[in-house]
Amino acid sequence: MLKRALSPPAARADWAYFLDLDGTLIDIAANPDAVQTDDVLRALLAQLHARCGAALALVTGRALGFVDARLRLPQLCVAAQHGLERRDALGRIQLYATPQAAKQGIAQALAPVLERHAGLLLEDKGLTLALHYRRAPRLAAYVQRLMARLAQSANAGLEVQRGKFVAEIKPAGVDKGAAVADYLGAPPFSGRPPVYVGDDLTDERGFAEVNSRGGISIKVGGGRSSARFRLADVTSVRNWLNAV
Repeated sequence: MLKRALSPPAARADWAYFLDLDGTLIDIAANPDAVQTDDVLRALLAQLHARCGAALALVTGRALGFVDARLRLPQLCVAAQHGLERRDALGRIQLYATPQAAKQGIAQALAPVLERHAGLLLEDKGLTLALHYRRAPRLAAYVQRLMARLAQSANAGLEVQRGKFVAEIKPAGVDKGAAVADYLGAPPFSGRPPVYVGDDLTDERGFAEVNSRGGISIKVGGGRSSARFRLADVTSVRNWLNAV
């Protein structure tokens, strides 16, 4: 059980909100395409967006197309694919370049691995390659070593982003923390206390950025984290946000 002392203060309308998606606003599924969104979540995000003066961004490893197809809220700012694909408050979309030849070479190198291990799933998000091992957790160390070796041998400025049961190869130097920093440099986010809510290793850089600004960082669930506060699960996050 999480200690009450770690519970965050009541949510306020004058904050800038940065929210992860999977494991934070929606429950994680065994297959990435099997996650379930709902009308309650869509209504919550639409209302929060209005109440906080549009200072709300989703910061997720998902692709922007996936987020829009599932949530149907094109007014939201979204830092997708760990910040490599971003939509700002004016609806402008910025894409960071990924070396496609290197990415294709890595995908080809992974093809025989996927044939040998049926529990592995390769997800091509467009700008990143994510190798999921949720259905084969015993392969965790193997997957992490393999992806690190492939990223390094590509010699194309790539790095591995670790997450829950996933290793993801992406361009180095762009992450969720950098996306938060960019959003905070412009309206409607600038001048507001920042809040970051996430559940995964990929969110630690977001926590660090918010902590450096004296903001509110919230880890969802258990495990070690640099976040200053905790919420137990997806339901707790939604209830906390509803207070706004």
